[in-house]
Amino acid sequence: MPTTAKTKAKNTADRKTRRSQSAKPAKKAPQINALELLEQDHREVEEYFDEFDEIEDDNRKEELAQKICMALTVHAQIEEEIFYPAARQATEDNDLLDEAVVEHASAKKLIAEIEEMGVGEELFEAKVRVLGEQIKHHVREEEEELFPELDRTDLDLDALGSQMAQRKEELLKQLQSA
Repeated sequence: MPTTAKTKAKNTADRKTRRSQSAKPAKKAPQINALELLEQDHREVEEYFDEFDEIEDDNRKEELAQKICMALTVHAQIEEEIFYPAARQATEDNDLLDEAVVEHASAKKLIAEIEEMGVGEELFEAKVRVLGEQIKHHVREEEEELFPELDRTDLDLDALGSQMAQRKEELLKQLQSA
């Protein structure tokens, strides 16, 4: 179902409100809570999707599609390598985490298709928008179900966040140099 301009504006305003309500002073320290790191990634990619929907310039759309794909690729990898195994052990919620892994597989398939395409090709924009819808659903489940569940465990989210931030930095460097 196509998203209306009014809905897009409301979604953007809602995200900005959530960000300002949860905003914390910026720190340069490498210490970051795992959930905060993932939420930052979620907000970043949501902004990319919003901008993609609003712009007309094909070059900018192509650039944003590549940014979306790279950000999601790195995000999925740190979740699968580090976050999900720790979350699985801490919560023993296999159903929710199995669902997340399946959602990642679906997103990866779309990402691969988008990366092979260019603006103007048939279904390019539709695939980016569908990816955005899938990611929105995935983010909502993580933030509303998994994250609160993890907050109730004794998992060291600060140590996990540091490990994830370090791995994210490594992956970004690898992708940017490729």
